[in-house]
Amino acid sequence: MIRTEGLTKVFHGDKRTGPIKAVNDLTLEIKRGEVFGFLGPNGAGKTTTVRMLAALIAPSAGRAWVNDLEVGKDDQAIRASIGILTEQPGLYDRLSAEKNLTIYARLYGVKDVAGQVEKYLRLLGLWERRRDLAGSFSKGMKQKLAIARAILHEPRTVFLDEPTAGLDPEASKLVREFIEELKTEGRTIFLCTHNLDEADRLCDRIGVFKQRLIKVDSPGRMRAAVFGRTIEFRLGPSHAAPADVIGRFDFARSIEPVNGASNILRVALDDPDTQNPILVKALVEAGLQVQYVSEVRHSLEEVYLSLINGQN
Repeated sequence: MIRTEGLTKVFHGDKRTGPIKAVNDLTLEIKRGEVFGFLGPNGAGKTTTVRMLAALIAPSAGRAWVNDLEVGKDDQAIRASIGILTEQPGLYDRLSAEKNLTIYARLYGVKDVAGQVEKYLRLLGLWERRRDLAGSFSKGMKQKLAIARAILHEPRTVFLDEPTAGLDPEASKLVREFIEELKTEGRTIFLCTHNLDEADRLCDRIGVFKQRLIKVDSPGRMRAAVFGRTIEFRLGPSHAAPADVIGRFDFARSIEPVNGASNILRVALDDPDTQNPILVKALVEAGLQVQYVSEVRHSLEEVYLSLINGQN
């Protein structure tokens, strides 16, 4: 569980910039076992938020709780109960992958150090390279090793900052599947990512953030809230005008031809589940052949850009 109330961070800045408010009045609640995506442009305050929640820096104002522990009062216990992947892996390059994880496992007080190290090296496809120096790894392999380090003590809450950055498609897929597995184990995952397709696939809810929280919801509900629901009707050739038929209904909020084609229409509806059958029946009764009806799916990127640009 993660909860914040008016969480704020102000950096002093310099004489030219003055104080810089990196995070402004963040109030948020993330349920236990939820994958929460935290989306925003560079410089939006995402990493600062993670550092406050991980008890690495103190907030300027407001309060926060992680795993029922309060930031600023239970900082050591918070750090012991979470896993964190930062933008920079921060590995010991002159030590092997196995030795890197062994050191951190001992720091976290893991009981079966060798067993846990082997478990996560195997899960992330690094077991065969366990004796190689971390400095010899590719960027993607270092990223996977850093992910293993973040979760080898099996924390209740995991903060992941760009977990698939620098990974090839196969390795990215492995990491996404690994995150999904962590979710099935009931772990809370706070995911910062610029990969909007990744956020769409993995996250139960997303928060769009730019110094302050702009909107929080599931990806599907956020699409509906920003763009409404749009249905595409493709019709066979006919002398009848389908736009005129659909236009008789007040609930059809807009009707737009696709690429100027009169037989392919996009119609904005509030409740397609109940309104689609009414429109299909009317079109058929007008002598039109309905070839297919489908919902237009706006990308999460379109939603994100609409929300962010609306704040500029």
